Amino acid sequence: MPIKDIPAEARPREKLLSRGPGALSDIELLAILLRTGIQGKGVLQMAEELLQLKNDSASPQPDNLLGGFGGIAGLLHATADDLRRVKGLGPAKRAEIVAVLELARRAMAQRLQEREVFTDPQAVKHFLQLHLASRAHEVFAVLFLDAGHRLIAMEEMFRGTLTQTSVYPREVAKRGLELGAAAVILAHNHPSGMAEPSQSDALLTQALKNALALVDMRVLDHLVVGGDTVISMAERGLI
Repeated sequence: MPIKDIPAEARPREKLLSRGPGALSDIELLAILLRTGIQGKGVLQMAEELLQLKNDSASPQPDNLLGGFGGIAGLLHATADDLRRVKGLGPAKRAEIVAVLELARRAMAQRLQEREVFTDPQAVKHFLQLHLASRAHEVFAVLFLDAGHRLIAMEEMFRGTLTQTSVYPREVAKRGLELGAAAVILAHNHPSGMAEPSQSDALLTQALKNALALVDMRVLDHLVVGGDTVISMAERGLI
């Protein structure tokens, strides 16, 4: 239904201003960001199709929005190139969607830099989801922390199939020393969407823990990101 045919009080923008953002669905929030639809397709329909489940291809086809990005999280993890393939998303709309993701990342990073990370462990999980959840390949990242367990930096250090032979503890230790880190939180993603830590993950964690202890750098946790789930190995008693 075109926005103009919806009663004024029920239109997404008016609804947000009168009732707050929590009253809106994901589709309505995205429609506000998109602002307009395309010929023959209203903005609400366009938003709904963008949030539909993914199709079998890696990215939406240029003229086919059926099979979108799989929800808000999937859309916000899309790259500018992914968005360029979607009919109706011009440069301005693509830029706005990518900018929203970057603002979210920066806001979460600022929060982690200002306070001890374990005062809000959920924020750490959300932060890592934004960075790692939709990657098509495995990425190993390290959150370097100061003595007060505040974030110094988050860096992606290794990519590809992650094993004890492909993740180099000396590189993690070297970078930690350069940054003056007192502790680290390790993180990686499972592109399969299954966040359950594997035996290989446990062995890798122990190898890093042993190596970093030699330079007085503690491993506080290892978080595994899979789809909408983030599992803490420390909470599982695996560290």
